[in-house]
Amino acid sequence: MSDIHPKLQALNGEVADCTKCPLHSTRTNTVPGEGPVPADIMFIGEGPGKNEDLQVRPFVGAAGKLLEELLQGIGKSREEVFIANVVKCRPPGNRDPQSEEVQSCWSYLERQVALVDPKLVILLGRHAMDRFLPGQKISKDKGQPKRREITGLGVRVYMPIYHPAAALYNPNLKESLAEDFAKIDPILEKIHDLPRFESSRPQLEEDEQVNQTLAL
Repeated sequence: MSDIHPKLQALNGEVADCTKCPLHSTRTNTVPGEGPVPADIMFIGEGPGKNEDLQVRPFVGAAGKLLEELLQGIGKSREEVFIANVVKCRPPGNRDPQSEEVQSCWSYLERQVALVDPKLVILLGRHAMDRFLPGQKISKDKGQPKRREITGLGVRVYMPIYHPAAALYNPNLKESLAEDFAKIDPILEKIHDLPRFESSRPQLEEDEQVNQTLAL
């Protein structure tokens, strides 16, 4: 992308040189993420795959194509949203990220969220959901926005949905994804109308009244 925000460019440089976890020894490239700064919507997935590792861009394979189709279905493009992953290097064989790897990348993701300052963070799949909304189940809680206060990230609204890759293996999930994408604009409108939230409550404690307001 052209005209990258200078702070994001500097962060991308740090990610490119990162050796905090063993994934640096097997990667071809780091895949920090891309999109405008700021952006109303931020997508966070699990980690880069083979195509992403080669092209240095998130979601460029079949799952990325489906993500773009879903965005087009609600009148948006990927150029309008920020896309990142929990880990910035491809796990070997596309295995699940390990806890050490996720923790090593956490500071980068924190800083990305601060720069992007999204109104709505969409968590793609259970690995992203587990990092931000632990204790929830993707099949039960997908499509339900939650406003949470998370240390280092402030107060934001998160919505878990199925990962587009899951719909490639189970086409029945594509309808569920489309339904959840259709909620994005109505949720953004509700977020705009929410009262200012000031709190010193414990990490991950949720505002139930607001969450009921956000529910569609």
